[in-house]
Amino acid sequence: MSHLTKLTVKAVIRTNQQDPVQQRRQKLVAGIEEQLKVAEAAVKGENFEVLKKTWAKNQQGEKVLVERMRKVRKWFFEQDGGWYVQCKYGSKVLALGKGGNAVFVKALDDVEAALQALYAAAVGGELDEAIENVMKSRTASAFASKRIEHSPGNPPEKWLC
Repeated sequence: MSHLTKLTVKAVIRTNQQDPVQQRRQKLVAGIEEQLKVAEAAVKGENFEVLKKTWAKNQQGEKVLVERMRKVRKWFFEQDGGWYVQCKYGSKVLALGKGGNAVFVKALDDVEAALQALYAAAVGGELDEAIENVMKSRTASAFASKRIEHSPGNPPEKWLC
């Protein structure tokens, strides 16, 4: 008797339980929460680091999973007599409206309040359009660079002899 005949086998297509907009929103909210911790550490004069799991070779040459500390990059910086707070999705800065991409505050202590406002905006869905624009520009630029590289009117340099 076959082992598979004992099992109940069905055809199924796994569906994503969450809307992509919700997933992007949660990713942004998680980033802002991390930046709130970075700002808290910056006010105290400390660096904020998180544990990161990575593969490395041990003394015997075997690959092992190790935990290392990684510094978290700040989304805020000091300039023009104050602090600018940017909101990032991945490595891209989000447009916050009215042609601006940063919130200006007078003191480092106020950075946390600005991040709290960005957090509330992200949870409320106010930044969904900005995230969508970043995603569109990212895919459009990727496709544009591939079109230029492979277009018939623009052959690769190695073809030009």
